[in-house]
Amino acid sequence: MTDFTTPDLCDEFPEQVSVVDPGFSNFGGVDAFHGQVVTVKCFEDNSLVREWVNQPGEGLVLVVDGGGSMRRAMLGDQLAESAVANGWAGIIIYGCIRDVDIIAGLPLGVQALGSHPMKTDKKGIGESNVPVTFRGVRFAPEGYVYADNNGILFSQERLI
Repeated sequence: MTDFTTPDLCDEFPEQVSVVDPGFSNFGGVDAFHGQVVTVKCFEDNSLVREWVNQPGEGLVLVVDGGGSMRRAMLGDQLAESAVANGWAGIIIYGCIRDVDIIAGLPLGVQALGSHPMKTDKKGIGESNVPVTFRGVRFAPEGYVYADNNGILFSQERLI
């Protein structure tokens, strides 16, 4: 049971939310999730994603700007399981994931553009905790994200 829906948040806080353009799908075992934002910007290299999900993430959502790549998966079952073990509320991937059947059974919110079976290269390239922009929204570190089957919202302030 969730304590919010994104339509209700849009109705209640229309001036405080930015709505991500459609195109994301829910892949995790949790349909609705929210939390403070940690950002990663990387392209076809999920080294930083691995670093973050292996750290404590209680109440946090990892927002990954994978450049919208549809050629590599930025998240798979092992990293998703690490995120669960470390208490992350969810992960939003501007790109693809893999191992979708396993991830669907995990108590983790996961939204992405699609799925792709190919893993990424591991070159350690990317940036953390920088503003990232995709699908019409600028995600700033330490802001808040709210996601459910209706869409994804960003707010600079905590709403709930």
